Amino acid sequence: MADRVVSLTEFGGLKLIKRGKVRDIYELDNKHLLIVATDRISSFDVVLPTSIPNKGKVLTQMSCLWFKFSRVIIPNHFVTADLSHYDSTSRYIDILKGRSMVVKKALPIPLECVVRGYLSGSAWKEYKEKGSVCGIKLPEGLSESDKLPEPIFTPARKAEHGHDENIDMESAQELLGNTLVQKMKDVSIQLYKGARIYAYIRGIIIADTKFEFGIINNELTLIDEVLTPDSSRFWPKNEYRPGGSQPSFDKQFVRDYLERINWNKEPPAPALPPDVVLKTEKKYRQALKLLTGKDIEERI
Repeated sequence: MADRVVSLTEFGGLKLIKRGKVRDIYELDNKHLLIVATDRISSFDVVLPTSIPNKGKVLTQMSCLWFKFSRVIIPNHFVTADLSHYDSTSRYIDILKGRSMVVKKALPIPLECVVRGYLSGSAWKEYKEKGSVCGIKLPEGLSESDKLPEPIFTPARKAEHGHDENIDMESAQELLGNTLVQKMKDVSIQLYKGARIYAYIRGIIIADTKFEFGIINNELTLIDEVLTPDSSRFWPKNEYRPGGSQPSFDKQFVRDYLERINWNKEPPAPALPPDVVLKTEKKYRQALKLLTGKDIEERI
């Protein structure tokens, strides 16, 4: 089943709008899209030939949780994950169920809204060199994975291919205007703070995450996926030890394996061994279980 999800390009004649690294987007009607989260996995911006079973279900079901959670803060594009009322999807319901959601069409804003609550990844590298992150001066003497005094907003200009480009607030405002960027910043930090508390109570530290926004009926709207292990750093709370890298609920096993075999990070990517696939699936499902109290077989 997972292999069919990876390779299938059409569902009942639906028009494929976009194929991303993980998600495929289809036109459902003139106002709605169908987003299908496949089991594909990418690393270092390259899609791997090996899929991770049930990964798409985890991403979709986790996003459904956060879309419902976030409605008190900002409108979002989520309509439903129940496809039973859409005849055009009925032929493939066994494949699509649990990994697909119907959303409203939106005009995407070409800016990734990254919020960081802990010093990790590219932010840690930049801090070591400059003492700042995306133009934001941070206190001296911080260590890797330290919690920041306050979450910081570090936007990135979206790239069609390859890495997005980290930019400072001033550059983002030049791109989109002061008012819109300030609102995106305020909403992003508010979303992050609320989600961080929710997750922490359930055993997960959200170290950082990214949000994407669009415009629907002239209103700023949360779109794409939300607060998943693919768009965030999730750390187990009970294993958190600042001063170095942290264990995580994401594709770290995949990254570690690819680094270990000295892959040059250029296509084609190597296949993953069964033990790496199994460990990665387990981590994704563990994160879902902690946040929702349910596994993928159950509805949320």
